[in-house]
Amino acid sequence: MQQNKAEWNKMLQAASPRLGTRWLAGIAGLAWLSAGCGGEPAATACPDCGTVVIAATGAPASVFPPMVFQTVGRDVSDRIYERLAYLEPGRAPTDTTGYRAGLAVRWERLDSLTWRLQLRPGARWHDGTPLTAHDVAFSFDVFADPEIDALARPSIEGRLQAVAVDDSTVDIRFREPSPEQLYDATYHVRVIPRHIWEDIPREAWATDTTRAHLVGSGPYRLMSWHGAQSLELAAVDTTPAGPAITRLLWRFSADPVASLHLLLSHAGDAIEAVGGPAQVAQVADDTTFRLEAYPSAVHGFLGFQITRPTGRAHPIFGNREVRRALSMAIDRHAVARAVMGPDAAAPPGPMSRLLWIWNDSIAVLPADTAQAVGILDGQGWRLDDAGTTRRQGRRPLRFDVLVPATSRTRRQVAEAMQEMWRRVGVEATITAVDFPVFQERLGEGRFDTYIGAWLDAPSPRSLGDQWTHAGWEVLNYGRYANAVFDSLVTAASREARVDTARVLWREAMDVLNADAPALFLYTPTNVAAFHRRLLGVTVDPYSWLESVAQWTVD
Repeated sequence: MQQNKAEWNKMLQAASPRLGTRWLAGIAGLAWLSAGCGGEPAATACPDCGTVVIAATGAPASVFPPMVFQTVGRDVSDRIYERLAYLEPGRAPTDTTGYRAGLAVRWERLDSLTWRLQLRPGARWHDGTPLTAHDVAFSFDVFADPEIDALARPSIEGRLQAVAVDDSTVDIRFREPSPEQLYDATYHVRVIPRHIWEDIPREAWATDTTRAHLVGSGPYRLMSWHGAQSLELAAVDTTPAGPAITRLLWRFSADPVASLHLLLSHAGDAIEAVGGPAQVAQVADDTTFRLEAYPSAVHGFLGFQITRPTGRAHPIFGNREVRRALSMAIDRHAVARAVMGPDAAAPPGPMSRLLWIWNDSIAVLPADTAQAVGILDGQGWRLDDAGTTRRQGRRPLRFDVLVPATSRTRRQVAEAMQEMWRRVGVEATITAVDFPVFQERLGEGRFDTYIGAWLDAPSPRSLGDQWTHAGWEVLNYGRYANAVFDSLVTAASREARVDTARVLWREAMDVLNADAPALFLYTPTNVAAFHRRLLGVTVDPYSWLESVAQWTVD
C-alpha cells in the first residue's frame, strides 16, 4: 500500500512535468507586492522588496513533513523544517563528502551499523524551545509509524532507528550494513518538535489544522495559511545578517495557465516551471523577469506488460524480440523534443539527468524502422493484403496504451508513438482514464502498455522496486524479470565505491535496455522565472527554492 501511495504521489507530480502541473485552488492578484522596487534603498523606498510572491499551481494538503505528499507542500515545508544534513545535487549518496550541514554539524561512522551525529549548538524551535536529540529520535519514530504512513516509511521502518545519546548527540543504528547509510540517516526525515506532537494522538494528526502546531527550526516560520488561496512565511532572523528575502508568499492557482497569468500580470515574482516553448517565449518578452533553465528530476517511459497477473506471458509483449522491434520503431529523441521542447532528452534508462548513474555509454536500442520491420516479419507478424496492419494468422498486432487523463503531456507522447507504430503496420489505441482509475488498473494488471512518469530521488535504489522480480508486488507493474539484471542491481546497491558502483549500474542498464521491458522516452528541462531584482538565485532541481534564504535583493 505504501509503495503504491509513493508511486501515486510521484506520478501525480509528474503528470505534466512540462507545465509543472499540480492541483487545486483560486487566484487573486497582489501586484503591489512585486511592484515599485526601483533603484532606491529597499528599507526606505521599497519595504516590500524583501517579499517574494510565488505563483504556484495547486495548494498543498499539508506542510507538516510526515504528511506531505505534494511537491508544493514540500516546497513550503522545507523552508520551515530541517534535515540533519543535505546531499548536494548530482552527488552520489554513497559519497560521504557530498553532504553539507543541516541540523547536524558533524557526523562519523562508529561501526558498520552506526552513525553518530552532533547537532547544531543552540538549535531552537521557532517557539524558543531547545531542539534536542530527543526530537530527532521522535521524528524517526514518527516517519516509520504505519499510522502516519509517511512517504519515507519504507526507507526507515524496520531498517534503522534513531537513539538520543544526550541532548546534542544522536546515533542512527541500522539493522544491516549498507553504503547508503548516511543518505538514509539524513535525507528522508525532516525533524519535528516532540514537545508539540507527542501528547497528541497520532490518529488525530491528519485532521489537525492548528497553525500553532506547525513549528519548525528552519529559516522561515508560518505566518498565515488561507486554504487554497495563499500561504505566507516570514524569516525567523530579521537582523541585517538574516535572509534578504524576509517574506515568502505563495499564491495558489487552479492550473498552470492561471499561474503563468499571475506572473505575467506582475502579481508574482517567481514560478517553478513556466511551461513549453510558447510560454517561455511569453515570459522572455517581459524584461521584468529572468529565465533559469534546469534539468527536471522527472523521467517518462512506456512500460510493457510482460507477464499477466495470472503468471502467463502476455501474448504480444511476452516475446522479447517483438518488444525490441516495437522499441526500434520509435524515435525516442524525436518524441521527447516534439512534446517536451528542444532541450528535452531521451534517457539511456529509467533515470533523469539528475540521477548520478546517468552515463552516455549505456547501450540503447537504435531507432531503426528497417530493422524493426525485419524482426516483426521474422516473428510471423506480417502485413495483411491491404498493407496496413500486421497479423499473425488472423490476429492483428494491436494493443492499447493507458494514460492518465490528467496529463496532456503523456497523451501527446502516446499519440506521437501511435503514429510511428502505424507506419510499420502496428495498431495502437489510447485509453485515458482518471488518475485513481489509472493507478488501480496498473495495480491489477489491466493494461497492455502504460505511460508512466517518475520523480527521481538521489538514490537509484528504487529501481529495484520498479524493474526487478522483487518489485512485482510493488512498482514493477509489467512484471519484468531478469536474473542477471537483478544480481547487478543488488551488487551496485551494495557497492560503496562510487566509480565501481557506476560501472555496475551501467552494466545493469545495458541488460535492461537489451530486454526492452519499456521505452524510456523523455526527461525534460524545466524553465523557472524570477523577478530581476532577485539576485544570487540558484535552482536545486530537487527542491527549487532550497537556496532562497541566500538570495539577495537589488
